[in-house]
Amino acid sequence: MFTGIIEELGKVAAIEKQPDAIRLTIACKGVLSDLKRGDSISCSGTCLTAIEIDENGFTADVMLETIRRSSLDGVKVGDPINLERAMSAATRFGGHIVQGHVDGVGEVVSREKSDNWDWVKIRLPKELMKYVVHKGSITLDGISLTVNDIADDVIAVSLIPETLKVTTLGYKNPGDKVNVEADVLAKHVEKLMESK
Repeated sequence: MFTGIIEELGKVAAIEKQPDAIRLTIACKGVLSDLKRGDSISCSGTCLTAIEIDENGFTADVMLETIRRSSLDGVKVGDPINLERAMSAATRFGGHIVQGHVDGVGEVVSREKSDNWDWVKIRLPKELMKYVVHKGSITLDGISLTVNDIADDVIAVSLIPETLKVTTLGYKNPGDKVNVEADVLAKHVEKLMESK
């Protein structure tokens, strides 16, 4: 379980392709302070397991299901990766409930720069739009964000300078892909309503 508050912007240091998976090595420093083998870590919104850790970063396996559902399918060495360690009982809950289970891949449509923030529009998979509400929470590349506008299958989010500086959304341009996780509470409500 995560909160969607990014702790560090890591970088893909190596990719080892396997028949039905990839092994990613992520260069980072900050999240290593208490990261242990077997710990969950959100990598741009995908919950991965740290299997090897050294002073320069960690390695994680990405299974076929995650590759199919996320933007990690096209990841390259040098790409930035949003990192967040799993929350603890003592963690401040600054974002919203984030599982690290990507529901689909969205695409940056446009971005408008202002002096103090960016207005970014992202096209979501149509089947996820039923979970999106104005001023509700959404997770993009592992980042907890507020939906500020909705038009058909396009949402808009406002990105403050801190978000632009410490996350992948500061680097994304129109046409770039983002991992999307819909609000799990909306999905549970839908399931409960279906069972009536």
